[in-house]
Amino acid sequence: MSIAEVHDRPLAGRPLVPPSPPRAPDNMTAFGRMLAIRESPIGSWGQRAYEEDIVCGRFFRRSSFILNTPDTIRHVLVDNYENYTRTPAGIRVLRPMLGEGLLISEGRAWKHQRRTLAPAFTPRAVNALVPHMVAATDDTIAKLKALSNAPVDLREAMQRMTLEIAGRTMFSFGMDRHGRALRDFVMEYGARLARPHMLDLVLPLSWPSPQDFSRARFRKRWTAFVGMLMAERRAAGKNENAPPRDLFDLMNAARDPETGAAFSDEQLGDQVATMILAGHETTATALFWALYLLALDPVTQEQLAAEVRSANVNDAADIERLKFTRAVVDETMRLYPPAFLIARAAAGADSIAGMPVKKNDIVLIAPWLLHRHEKLWRDPGAFVPSRFMTGTPPDRFAYMPFGVGARVCIGAHFALVEATLALAKIIGAFRVALIDKEPVLPVGVVTTQPNRSPMFAIKPR
Repeated sequence: MSIAEVHDRPLAGRPLVPPSPPRAPDNMTAFGRMLAIRESPIGSWGQRAYEEDIVCGRFFRRSSFILNTPDTIRHVLVDNYENYTRTPAGIRVLRPMLGEGLLISEGRAWKHQRRTLAPAFTPRAVNALVPHMVAATDDTIAKLKALSNAPVDLREAMQRMTLEIAGRTMFSFGMDRHGRALRDFVMEYGARLARPHMLDLVLPLSWPSPQDFSRARFRKRWTAFVGMLMAERRAAGKNENAPPRDLFDLMNAARDPETGAAFSDEQLGDQVATMILAGHETTATALFWALYLLALDPVTQEQLAAEVRSANVNDAADIERLKFTRAVVDETMRLYPPAFLIARAAAGADSIAGMPVKKNDIVLIAPWLLHRHEKLWRDPGAFVPSRFMTGTPPDRFAYMPFGVGARVCIGAHFALVEATLALAKIIGAFRVALIDKEPVLPVGVVTTQPNRSPMFAIKPR
């Protein structure tokens, strides 16, 4: 398919198939695969990974397994999840940003954190934060209207907006003063330290790699910045007996229902970092991809806009009426899952689908592959939001943009509410089109990011 064809409006009766990276040769050498992984794991998978139930291989003297069947995924992430832990490389990449927060912790520490945080992310608690989301989204739309006659970088706009939402929902203050510094931290880490080097992959976690020294220096600066945000929020105070007004209130007051233990300042800082980063970066990226797809598919964009016109989108109850908008969000996350890869290392011997698994073997569950697998989806590479409006949800072990099982993302409901609300309000306000014709390709660097930021034209409705 040519570049021009990729960006043409889909022909009647034919769904849009957005551009995707070329697939690796199935006979790629180990060294070639290593280089591809360094650039983007998405480009390291060959055709077999999109067709076969299980792809077995070797990775530095260990067996590796790519799982593409719901039964095997259930076994690893639910039935025997305590036997499968984060890989050393995954910990090396995530720990400097997230510390020992919920996303990184294991065992008893994880269970304590999960129990303690759960009340802050119930639907009722999230609904109380919707006014923060609405206000930040409306502010973004007002700023975009002032730019509607000029090319617009909607990726940057979505990053700014979701960061503002993260700041308001976490601390009840905007990110005007601190947003640039926070974005600089995120961009610096993504550009220099988030891609694993070969030594990150082969060294035991107790042996620091050269990158780990740079990551440690970064973490010292990053934790000081998060501590400053927390100090500023505490200085703002909270009225006696007033209800919680933000996530910081909820997390600061949280107690483990079994032990009564609260978070220490260090633990609270790691949770704040996790929620701000995981919350704003993944949602910004999902919104960018949704806007990109709708710009490529004007018919679907107009269908979404028509739904928005019939709903007054200002609170959680309104969001429930946005069935098609939610389907667009769901289909976007199928094609561009926020977490494109779940990598686990076996803590002990096991058996998966009759195949022996040894201690330290690597098990990969890749939502990128799973969501495009030819045995699990019809037209797997096509953008078809209606597949999520049949009344029959997909198998939860075949569609897992937020993971699954005990370690499913605690902020999944928050993210879906935010993305659905923001997408509805933006498309309700603007017609969105791409200015250039060059394809935008996904790159796997912690999240499923675009390889470039295209310029958009936006026209008020």
